Amino acid sequence: MQILPATPKDIPIIRRLIEALADYEKLREECIISDNDLNEWLFVTPKAKAVVCWQQGEPVGFALYFNNFSTFKGKPGIYLEDLFVKPEHRGKGYGKALLQYLAKEAVANGYARFEWSVLDWNQPSIDFYESMGAVLMNEWKICRVSGDALIKLAQS
Repeated sequence: MQILPATPKDIPIIRRLIEALADYEKLREECIISDNDLNEWLFVTPKAKAVVCWQQGEPVGFALYFNNFSTFKGKPGIYLEDLFVKPEHRGKGYGKALLQYLAKEAVANGYARFEWSVLDWNQPSIDFYESMGAVLMNEWKICRVSGDALIKLAQS
């Protein structure tokens, strides 16, 4: 197994993995990402990073993440936007390896934390994350403004 930082040649692979994640989360209709989007935001004007997990030359999973910041700690952190391992490769340690890779990056850089969200119905992932030491922050709710509501807020 190898986990490698994504390069521009990995863009189609990452897009297909994102689409597979959207299918798994039953959100495919919301997944409109293009190769151009990935190229722009990962490489041209980088706002996020990605790593791909490989097994014998086959991509089996990926993680896409970016830095956030803790005002209370006064330090950056890592926010894991997406982690996905192909269903046929689950239970083989790839997801754990991806989490460990990002945890090592956070520790090596002196970051305050490493965090992510999980859908409340996704009990297999919740169980997996808790087994890795993650604590669910049930008292926190995610707030999101997007689409027309975002435009309206920006114009008000």
